[in-house]
Amino acid sequence: MLVAVTGATGFVGRHIVDVLIDRGHRVRALVRDPRRLSVRPRATAEAVTGALGESGALRALVAGADAVIHLVGIIAERGSQTFGAVHVEGTHAVVAAAAAAGCRRFVQMSAVGARDEPGATPYHRTKRQGEAAVEAGGVPFAILRPSFISGPGNVPIATLARLHRRLPVVPVFGDARFPTQPVWVGDVALAFARAAEGIGAGTLELGGAAPITYEEFVRAIGRASGHPRPLLHVPLPMVRLLARSFDFLGPAAPLTTHQLQMLVEGSDTPANALERVFGIRPLGFEEGLRRYLSRETGHGKRETRGAL
Repeated sequence: MLVAVTGATGFVGRHIVDVLIDRGHRVRALVRDPRRLSVRPRATAEAVTGALGESGALRALVAGADAVIHLVGIIAERGSQTFGAVHVEGTHAVVAAAAAAGCRRFVQMSAVGARDEPGATPYHRTKRQGEAAVEAGGVPFAILRPSFISGPGNVPIATLARLHRRLPVVPVFGDARFPTQPVWVGDVALAFARAAEGIGAGTLELGGAAPITYEEFVRAIGRASGHPRPLLHVPLPMVRLLARSFDFLGPAAPLTTHQLQMLVEGSDTPANALERVFGIRPLGFEEGLRRYLSRETGHGKRETRGAL
């Protein structure tokens, strides 16, 4: 099967490309720089140079493809790369190209919490609007909404691991009891591959083995890094004020108001489809951390896991 992939050079995309190749599929990836398309030794993937706004590149990407996996997304806006342009207009363009090419399957990367409501962050609103574009696109689809994705290459986890190594105490926000359900990147990659193969339909959420609080999340990173530290609870109003002062920095901001809002809202998922739909037994959060955080940089080799 030929699978066309956008976002193949990103944190999750690299793992998905590996899993697709391991499962015997051919991969064609849309990339700005073909040199960034990395695959396992002795494996190959075809690169199409271009961007979401280039119709010719999209036609070349999806020509003859059996399935499309659309992963491109941003967490902070930069110039013309706005949430609307990437999550909404970009998704419209990719799904329209897939429909015109007769692709039989479209798999969309979304996020737990995606909703088009006034109180939602621009990230979550535009993620939901992108989902709507897929739903109306005319191609059989699966929209996957992962919770927080853990694995080598995750920047927030690597940052927290460095804080544990370098500081006598590690700050956390408020009471730090807001929930998350971290899911291993290899499990997410396998779910996307199986979705491209035809398993699952509609909108499905992906979470890890169990929900945990943010405090438990930070403590687990400290243990896995080998340098557990006491936690310093910083009052949430103070953190909100600090985040507002960072907002003007854009992608360079260590924390924005909207990112803080999403963290406090939580990302646990009672409707977890990882095992129920895709037959994947979730890897525990701390077990996953131990696979790569012992390395000083926090970036280990890519790993994937099998289904049940």
